[in-house]
Amino acid sequence: MNTSLISPQTVELVSLLTGQKLRKEDITPPLLFLAGLVTVLLGVMYADDTVSAEETQRLRTTFTELIPANNSLRQLVMLMVKGVRDRQVYNKVTVLLALTACFSEEEKLLLISFGYQMSAADGTIEERAKEYLKIIASRLGIDGRYLTVLEASFSNQSIRDTAALAEVHSLLDPARFQSLDSLFVRAASHIIEHLPAKPKQQTNRKQSVSSYQELKKFQEYRQQLDAVCGKLGLTLLDGSDRNVLSPNLTEEVAKISRKLQSQRFRVAVVGEFSKGKSTLLNALLGEEIQPVRDIPCSGTVTVLKYGPQQRVICKYTDGREEEISPDQYQEKASISEEAALGSFGDETVKSEITEIIFEHPNLELCTNGVEIIDTPGLNEQAERTLVTEQVLKTTDAVIFLTHAQMALTEKERELLLYLKQELNPGKDDEPAKNIFVLVNFADLLRREGSHKQARQRVEKFVSEKLIGGENRIHLISAQSALEAILDGTENEFVKSFQDFTKSLEQFLTVERGAIALRQSATGIKQIINACCDKLNQMREISEGKLTLSQGDKAKIFEEMAEASGRDVKIRLLANKLREESLEEARESWHEWVKILDDRMATKSKKWTSEHNHIWSQDKLIRDYAKQFVWELTQEIDVWSDQKMQFILKQKIETLDFKIKEEFYAIRQEFQEFDLRLSTSLVTQFNNLGIAKNLGGIGIGGSSIASSINSDIGGPGGFLGGLGLGGAVAAGLLFFAGLGIIPVILGGLAAGGGGAFGLGMLDVDGIHKQIKQKVVMLGYEKFNESSQSIFDKIQERIIAVFEERVETSSGAIAQAMSLWENLLEQQEKRDRQNQAECDTEKVWLAEKRRELEQVQNQIEAILNQSDRLIQ
Repeated sequence: MNTSLISPQTVELVSLLTGQKLRKEDITPPLLFLAGLVTVLLGVMYADDTVSAEETQRLRTTFTELIPANNSLRQLVMLMVKGVRDRQVYNKVTVLLALTACFSEEEKLLLISFGYQMSAADGTIEERAKEYLKIIASRLGIDGRYLTVLEASFSNQSIRDTAALAEVHSLLDPARFQSLDSLFVRAASHIIEHLPAKPKQQTNRKQSVSSYQELKKFQEYRQQLDAVCGKLGLTLLDGSDRNVLSPNLTEEVAKISRKLQSQRFRVAVVGEFSKGKSTLLNALLGEEIQPVRDIPCSGTVTVLKYGPQQRVICKYTDGREEEISPDQYQEKASISEEAALGSFGDETVKSEITEIIFEHPNLELCTNGVEIIDTPGLNEQAERTLVTEQVLKTTDAVIFLTHAQMALTEKERELLLYLKQELNPGKDDEPAKNIFVLVNFADLLRREGSHKQARQRVEKFVSEKLIGGENRIHLISAQSALEAILDGTENEFVKSFQDFTKSLEQFLTVERGAIALRQSATGIKQIINACCDKLNQMREISEGKLTLSQGDKAKIFEEMAEASGRDVKIRLLANKLREESLEEARESWHEWVKILDDRMATKSKKWTSEHNHIWSQDKLIRDYAKQFVWELTQEIDVWSDQKMQFILKQKIETLDFKIKEEFYAIRQEFQEFDLRLSTSLVTQFNNLGIAKNLGGIGIGGSSIASSINSDIGGPGGFLGGLGLGGAVAAGLLFFAGLGIIPVILGGLAAGGGGAFGLGMLDVDGIHKQIKQKVVMLGYEKFNESSQSIFDKIQERIIAVFEERVETSSGAIAQAMSLWENLLEQQEKRDRQNQAECDTEKVWLAEKRRELEQVQNQIEAILNQSDRLIQ
């Protein structure tokens, strides 16, 4: 429905029919559709100049089924029935044309469908009612074949034109109406229930979306590299048993191996409700796994992945895991209709579920190492939205869905900008290559050039340094593609869907997989270099080229004791700085909370909503409640960015300087030994991964300060690691046990909507009252939970210091192991006779050959994997 076509005459007409003084912004799609529907239904009822009891009951039942109880639209419909009947508007086709001027083809067909249902209310379709429907259908431009289908459907006759029946099913598919309002979805579902089943083409095979050959090749290379780790691990274990190689090297190889074995691509499907997320997932998987309903379906994060057998696992907030049957899955993965439609009932059971894992042995894409994440919609209830925000932190790529008829609304543009920031922190000036925009429901674009216009609209926005890479925008129809896939047939939408999956596969293998393989290979090479340094040092000791004097040994013991003392100094300083930070943060937090209610009251004056306080007050309140949460989120972000960074930055820099100072001294001691005895302690120090673990303070890489600053001042701010920065309601949900929005809605409902004086003409005054109540209830709830939130902030402050201390302590322990190993090698050489020394040399040469073989195998794998990029 193109509401931009609503004219002043239409506004005046609807005002006349309802007896209310309306503005253009008050004319919503549901209201306009109901005005047209009342006109058509009364026209059918009065076509033969008599109204039967069955027709009156049908009229009442229709609006009862379409409009939920206690919705103010019911009162408006009663006013419109009176207005249309008194003015006999149903006899004026021009009035109906004015009401439907902005209707799409499917919306007009939906309207006339209810007319045919009304015409058959008393069992038979009267000729004058049939003639009336044909006249208005002709003026509305509805295909006569569709009228034949509707007439036959409601008079229980057979339908010969199965192609027309299939087209009617397609046009009235509830998914087409999801971008408008749930009223349209209910209306379409109601009509579909009364139509004969959609004819299906019979087939014996299911169409495959893609063979995913590139992903399969990547998995082969990954497995080959893991096998190399296994071979290298045996060499290192042998060296460790002989006290030649450090056990730390064996553990480092084991870490790389575990990473390779667990390596999966994670692809999240993100978008607002009604964009077709669940249908898209089913098309990607090649099966109807995800629940598809006419309301928000995804109640929690669902991870769809490969497993040797089909099973479903629920994970709960208290750490429990529960295996459920596949039959229970759709119930667990979805949300209640009341909650989806905005009820303020508390979804206690669903909120306890943190994640659902669905394993299956035959899901396309998943069998090739891809985990698909179905996220709660980003415009659904705040708690579900914030769960989605947490998922993005571990995602390789995001598929963002938008509706072809309203591609990239203003809110969706904001979401895309948010996704870019979350997925690519610290790269504001670089376009994101890991976001794919799917313009769904492309089958609804029937006008010439509409596909091109939709693509241009998306490209114009994303081209401004937002999304980079080739083939990141695709026009698809997930439903049409899914139907063809399940039927084993071909159509244009299967082809466009395959183009998308190919571009996604290309990104995962080339821009994620190949890079990951090289990173793992680089890690293995560093370990091999460390082994070679050790073996070289051992050979020189065995050959007598490197000998430690008693003075050297005494010096080493002295340096080991000094290194232990350095660790103690760092820990004492960190404890002191941590306690100072906690005290300052506590004082700052309490002062900030005291003035928060006044700040929120001031911000509320700028809140806006497209909803009317007369017939959509519940949505108006929800809008304000969401804006309260958003403003509260921003306030916490500002506090964390300004106050917490100020508190922590200087203290972290002080700790950083101390760590850097101590490790500089250790490196100088190693360097002194290297110069005097031709050892390779500095090189071993670097190759052990110490520089990597420390961020390389003074020994290469980025500084530890930059690592710490990423926690306290980088993208997402200090609180980003808490699940609070940009996600305050997540903190309330998990720390206080209940979200703010349901509390606000429940409090206002308990107070009674009438308290706001819905009949008053002082619109600004009413909105002010509602805002004040929202701020009061929201602040009360936040104040109850503020200590719980600050407890989490304290935990993060403690963790920032502990992480740095543990990292430096581990690095010092590895440095001490180099001294110990040098002593052990010398003592071993002192105990050996010549024969044992010769045997040792042979073993050393054998291990060098094994390491060279591993090195060659790695190069061969990398050369093969380079073909993924070509």
